[in-house]
Amino acid sequence: MNNSSKRSARVNKARLKTPRKRAVAPAKRKPSLEQSKKPPPRKDTRVIVAREREQIRIGPIKLTRFERARIIGARSLQLALGAPPFVATGPNIRDPITLALAELDSKLLPISIRRTLPDGSYQDIPIQDLV
Repeated sequence: MNNSSKRSARVNKARLKTPRKRAVAPAKRKPSLEQSKKPPPRKDTRVIVAREREQIRIGPIKLTRFERARIIGARSLQLALGAPPFVATGPNIRDPITLALAELDSKLLPISIRRTLPDGSYQDIPIQDLV
């Protein structure tokens, strides 16, 4: 063996014997002044249940077009899957969407709308109060 190979063999042996350094977790930072002033998130939410039309506190007094579309879509899916209708079906009502519209207009659906606010509070409003 020549000198260079002996030297590299010693260096390799020395590298194997030295213990490896372990990764050190970063030190925890103190929260900034802005973060320390923030209150903890609220765990409890306020619940408001509307019993009359005058007590609707969140959102418009009437059913929005988005809520109406969601209700009609959900109810027509239920009817298509075999749910019993709440109104008497006539010969002119054949599809579930028309039947869901008839149920919504007659205020017979036992569905409530939940309107939420950004702070986590919400209000459950029966369909009868919105239609």
